[in-house]
Amino acid sequence: MTDSIDFPTTDAPRADEAEEAAVKPVVAVVGRPNVGKSSLVNRIIGRREAVVEDVPGVTRDRVAYDASWQGREFTLVDTGGWETSVSGLAAMVAGQAEYAAQTADAILFVVDATVGITDTDEAVTRVLRSTDRPVVLAANKVDGAGAEADALELWNLGVGEPHPVSALHGRGSGDLLDALLDALPEKPPEESLEEEAGPRRVALIGRPNVGKSSLLNRMAGEDRVVVDAVAGTTRDAVDELIELGGQTWKFIDTAGIRRRFRALQGADYYATMRTGAALERAEVAVVLLDVSESLAEQDLRIIEQVVESGRALVLAFNKWDLLDEERRYYLEKEIDRQLFRVRWAPRVNISARTGRHVEKLVPAIEIGLASWDTRISTGRLNSWLKELVAATPPPVRGGKQPKILFATQADARPPHFILFTTGFLEDNYRRFIERRLREDFGFEGSPIKLSMRIREKKGRGRASKGSVRPDWNR
Repeated sequence: MTDSIDFPTTDAPRADEAEEAAVKPVVAVVGRPNVGKSSLVNRIIGRREAVVEDVPGVTRDRVAYDASWQGREFTLVDTGGWETSVSGLAAMVAGQAEYAAQTADAILFVVDATVGITDTDEAVTRVLRSTDRPVVLAANKVDGAGAEADALELWNLGVGEPHPVSALHGRGSGDLLDALLDALPEKPPEESLEEEAGPRRVALIGRPNVGKSSLLNRMAGEDRVVVDAVAGTTRDAVDELIELGGQTWKFIDTAGIRRRFRALQGADYYATMRTGAALERAEVAVVLLDVSESLAEQDLRIIEQVVESGRALVLAFNKWDLLDEERRYYLEKEIDRQLFRVRWAPRVNISARTGRHVEKLVPAIEIGLASWDTRISTGRLNSWLKELVAATPPPVRGGKQPKILFATQADARPPHFILFTTGFLEDNYRRFIERRLREDFGFEGSPIKLSMRIREKKGRGRASKGSVRPDWNR
């Protein structure tokens, strides 16, 4: 069987944005569930980024967004609903919110003015006082002048003036942001990422409940994101800077990609949209596969999405500690049968739960990125191609043998090669060229894009200015 496949010719955009040298002040947005924290975040940043749904508990992790007001830039950290006297998943969500409040420069405390002060609001207030951080109180859901009286009651919380605001309509948001800027420190913290070009970006993707968040927490050495046995716990894409192998990486933990995209509704729909956006922002994708279960169509579709996006690829087979001999036998057969088209992707067998071989992910990621960045000089490429074609010329097509005039590498990240020919090259021959490129130049962990431009011989009509659609060769 061949190890290549053709893909549609859509060049996915890349977000090659440089990381900012200075660290922005951080604002933690906290409050009990369903008071409108994520809606207020969306209002402040001016776009729908935070997942919003009219049910409590949609946001579960702390998620950072860039924001600015009056020329001042800062980072908003949206958190899950803060509840007291809870256990399990709800307790972990509350723990994330408390951690965000303790590490922020200022706190935006959101309360539902239409409900008034609850026991949970009072309990949260006691914790906020202990953080010794400036607190700005947002009295949300004040949609008209008649509801401003409800906001006055919130003075009794004892954390300062309540600022009436409507996250839904934007009412009062300007005054709230003015107060927020007054609460921020004049200068950002002295700490710096000290990364000139910014850390390399790694997306952790896979179907729900394969262990993406567990792996992120294992690599970070702490509970950065919420982990639960319930599939779909992660709803937002979470960026985390993690020190591994002597360097800093930006890991993007994404919501699990679900089976039927068109059937998604509400929070899961927007989470799936953001998963694709996270992949576009990444340079390399680590696809997690659950070895305790058979490889699913979802797994193959996710891998195909990575290749189509042109990102470097690493396959991480998680839950290896749960594997017995019988399952290992059948797993190897599944890999040979279903993943033969991405044999070029580095493979790491890990256990996010126990930490088994997690350290081997860094060398695999580095190999993929090195291939992804590789450029071959035109002279070297054509010398190699001349020898290859002399030994194995293209097959005859329609009674004529096409010739390869020359080749060039048009781009890297991922490597894109253009073959200038006198005729069409069969798929099998292009796959042969791709395989030999991998054998002789490496490209382990990176997809290769191969395009053709067919030129007719002089005196036989005008030269063709078009080009045959490019192929993504796996």
